[in-house]
Amino acid sequence: MNDLDKVILTDCDGVLLNWEYAFHVWMDTHGYKRQLGAQLQYDVGHQYGIERAVSKNCVRTFNESAAIGFLPPLRDAIKYVRKLHEEHGYVFHCITSLSEDPHAYKLRMMNLEKLFGEGVFEKLICLDCGADKDGVLAKYKDTGAYWIEDKPENARVGAEMGLDPLLIKHGHNMSNEEFPNFPTWKELYAHITGE
Repeated sequence: MNDLDKVILTDCDGVLLNWEYAFHVWMDTHGYKRQLGAQLQYDVGHQYGIERAVSKNCVRTFNESAAIGFLPPLRDAIKYVRKLHEEHGYVFHCITSLSEDPHAYKLRMMNLEKLFGEGVFEKLICLDCGADKDGVLAKYKDTGAYWIEDKPENARVGAEMGLDPLLIKHGHNMSNEEFPNFPTWKELYAHITGE
């Protein structure tokens, strides 16, 4: 066994935390309304019918606001992430394109520890808002570690790096046939543990 045999790599938003729900609440309070069919779109600009520059600014502002420390968990993530940690000895390295703001980092870690417990997340790596994860994933190259994402493009990068990508199912990735796609953490947990 190497040091990474019990490490699971995860994205955060759309995997562990329900960023989308919290962001939509925040956008609503700022006067933005979602377009019909928004749940099938990944791009925020398309969801709201706003220009890309405006949508990018909204996402960055939200990610660096106090709201980022209070995101709810995604679906049944708490129960099964804790089970993987407590019953199977896994630790998590969370790789998130959130912000390079140190306060956003602290709020994110606070949010994760409050929901999932201390010690579950051995590492939190916060990249700039919208940044590619290639450089960080390269550090885990050819380890075969699980890489849990919601964005097929990031899963593909993980596969190219010799990781084992798994997706959390959303409206924007339902058509994915390239990677295993799980609607719940319960099913993902069963896939990882064989239980």
